[in-house]
Amino acid sequence: MAGPVLEMRSIVKTFPGVKALSDVTLTVRQGEVHAICGENGAGKSTLMKVLSGVHPHGSYEGEILFEGDLCQFKDIRASEHRGIVIIHQELALSPYLSLAENIFLGNEHAKGGFINWRETLRHATQLLRRVGLDDHPETRVADIGVGKQQLVEIAKALSKKVKLLILDEPTAALNDEDSDKLLNLILELKKQGITSIIISHKLNEIRKVADSVTIIRDGQSIETLDVKAAETTEDRIISGMVGRDLDHRFPERTPHEADAEAAPALEIRNWSVHHPLDQQRKVVDDVSIHVRRGEIVGIAGLMGAGRTELAMSVFGRTYGRHAGGTVLKDGTEIRTKTVAEAVGHGIAYVTEDRKHYGLNLIDTINRNISLTALSKVAKRGIVDEHEERQVAEGYRKSMNIKAPTVFEPVGKLSGGNQQKVVLSKWIFAGPDVLILDEPTRGIDVGAKYEIYTVIDQLAAQGKAVVFISSELPELLGMCDRIYTMAAGRLTGEVPRAEATQEVLMRQMTKDKEVTR
Repeated sequence: MAGPVLEMRSIVKTFPGVKALSDVTLTVRQGEVHAICGENGAGKSTLMKVLSGVHPHGSYEGEILFEGDLCQFKDIRASEHRGIVIIHQELALSPYLSLAENIFLGNEHAKGGFINWRETLRHATQLLRRVGLDDHPETRVADIGVGKQQLVEIAKALSKKVKLLILDEPTAALNDEDSDKLLNLILELKKQGITSIIISHKLNEIRKVADSVTIIRDGQSIETLDVKAAETTEDRIISGMVGRDLDHRFPERTPHEADAEAAPALEIRNWSVHHPLDQQRKVVDDVSIHVRRGEIVGIAGLMGAGRTELAMSVFGRTYGRHAGGTVLKDGTEIRTKTVAEAVGHGIAYVTEDRKHYGLNLIDTINRNISLTALSKVAKRGIVDEHEERQVAEGYRKSMNIKAPTVFEPVGKLSGGNQQKVVLSKWIFAGPDVLILDEPTRGIDVGAKYEIYTVIDQLAAQGKAVVFISSELPELLGMCDRIYTMAAGRLTGEVPRAEATQEVLMRQMTKDKEVTR
């Protein structure tokens, strides 16, 4: 067995008001893929920022040994000089520069202040081919998809002669196909002698690529397991992450028995939407669905099925060009041409992209929560800051948002806690209908269970919930009925009692609408 290439000993990192890391120890062997697991806020990313110099030596306690040498990195450039390269969850590419320019940004092929473009393009082409991309190196980053952008980040790391590659949630924003490509590339780099550390909540991915997994909980390293060992099951890893056995991944739920006589809380009839740029292309094609009070109704589909486009177009026409259809609330036709109209009719939409559309990351928890219903915390047009704080404090406790105060900037929270803030702000608005688009994306299993519990409670209160997800197990575990979509069209409606992953996948791959 190969010896350790990295040892992090007794790492302690403190921020004002919170100890993020407390006596963390990590050992990574030469040439292995080492996974790091833990709940959101456990300290995984903080530990990697310590390793990579984002948090410089002197801002933490403990020792870092790399290839047997004691390292005291003062910044990222110092760690990269040793061959340690980190790829953050939020990609650091410039969209308006070319692939080649991004790969060598800050590491240019230059002499005498002049860039050698011929050498730059030649070397960039080699690196792109090495990560499985055949795009021209002069292509702009803005003109390729997120999956390819992730591979460009790895090509950029390879240009720095990487020895230890750190990937923070590398597949969080990728579809299944792009995720597989990335995971296979990590395995290929392993064959080439490159050691990798991967932070991921997706246990199936860890089992596919990792040799070892270190579990971190509440800022402490709990244990390191051999992924290939028979006793290292998903339940075993989850138990270590959350500190308890999860007997159930989902809250116990009694299927809702809909009142056939009552009008649906939300009904969408014959809804069609054109692509915003291509007027000939329908991204949502004559879709009709309904959800009753107290129901959780799922929408399943592969990438490009039109699920998000349907949700956004109903919620204030925030996507595409409307081509036709009707929205009814409690049996009465309503207008939802603007977000304000949709919210006014008691409809809330929790976006799949919380960082760009769901939150103001530079503002505080309390400001984000109150934004959707400022009138509730205002007197004569002026926000009552005491009332605003009281409301936010109530949600911080009831939603278990892990933050020292409600004045913490949302951008500093973990993904799971950010998602709880998004849910809080829409619950505060008091909607009758919640459309949840990938509400647990990028969130660990412990935080997922908390969010599932909140969703279940909302349904029990009589709210109507539309639940869009790419994870079939959570649709099966949470929903009373599940609609399936493919290529913009509705392809099926499956009751809870008949729903299995096989049934849903069969419906999701149909190419035309079924007759019900």
